[in-house]
Amino acid sequence: MTSSSAVSNAASSVPSNDGALAAGHPLMDGRTADSPLITAYRGGKPSRRPVWFMRQAGRSLPEYLKVREGVAMLDSCLRPELAAEITLQPVRRHDVDAAIFFSDIVIPLKLAGVGVDIVPGVGPVLDKPVRTAADVAALPQLTWEALEPIREAVRLTVAELGKTPLIGFAGAPFTLAAYMVEGKPSRDHLGPRTMMHADPEAWTALANWAADASGMFLRAQLEAGASAGQLFDSWAGSLGLADYTKFVAPASARALDHVRHLGAPLIHFGTGTSELLVAMRDVGVDVVGVDYRLPLDEANRRLGGTVPLQGNIDPALLSAPWDVLEAHVRAVIAAGASAPGHVLNLGHGVPPETDPTVLTRVVELIHSISPE
Repeated sequence: MTSSSAVSNAASSVPSNDGALAAGHPLMDGRTADSPLITAYRGGKPSRRPVWFMRQAGRSLPEYLKVREGVAMLDSCLRPELAAEITLQPVRRHDVDAAIFFSDIVIPLKLAGVGVDIVPGVGPVLDKPVRTAADVAALPQLTWEALEPIREAVRLTVAELGKTPLIGFAGAPFTLAAYMVEGKPSRDHLGPRTMMHADPEAWTALANWAADASGMFLRAQLEAGASAGQLFDSWAGSLGLADYTKFVAPASARALDHVRHLGAPLIHFGTGTSELLVAMRDVGVDVVGVDYRLPLDEANRRLGGTVPLQGNIDPALLSAPWDVLEAHVRAVIAAGASAPGHVLNLGHGVPPETDPTVLTRVVELIHSISPE
């Protein structure tokens, strides 16, 4: 089997893109369409300033550590009741304006049958890196049926959330492919960056495989009840604009092609991507997430005021004295005021050592400042 046929086979198990979300979906039946989050994502005026945090479900919460005792990371993602409980914990605690689906970037690989596990202290490690056209051709396909634990976890989560929207989660194709080429986390991602130029055909086949896996993963969440979807490109900041545009953006667009017809707001976030924001928008998203490195008013200027922004409180300041953190949060709100819409978030994930009471206080502060 050729690498291109591996990609086409992977896509063949996906239902057609006909139709939109079901009438009973939270975005369609009145539960979440007018929520502060979805209103801001769509450029409207929310009833209060929306805020949620990347990695809000996780090690900063004692209740998370309790339910995770003795359970491996990937197992916790694939047990629907546990994944739902973890997703809901920060909503109950912090009164954030969204839940973010608890999962891991490599879950689509695991469900496809790729040998991968999370090694404590290291991160995702593959049994066998994917570095040649033959390796890509040998990749197993992700089937729609294999995603049932994800759909069930979403259904359980949405049943409790009520009017609070759930955001679907998926890793962007480059970040997924970077793990696959390196076989483990990498600081500079030399492997995938070399592969793009040394064997562009194999790279394209791998990026397309990852795009279809990510797109199917996100579609499963959205169709099961998520009201928005976010594509996380953790490692795109290692790329220059030319390489991103030529070798990565088409795959990100392909991933999103799996869900565009559903009509849910789509968000694109990467770290270290200040120089890529326009290209990240242009893969076809409704909202651009901005990390902590770039002020939101400058991000909005670069984007020409075309899309709502999400971000970008510096996670480092969560451990600073309250007066310092409060001033920073207010500055982020002021910087985001020029954008067509603004959802408060961190400019990266919640650090594990964060005091959860600080996050609750940040939410209270943001909600106390009336939307303009």
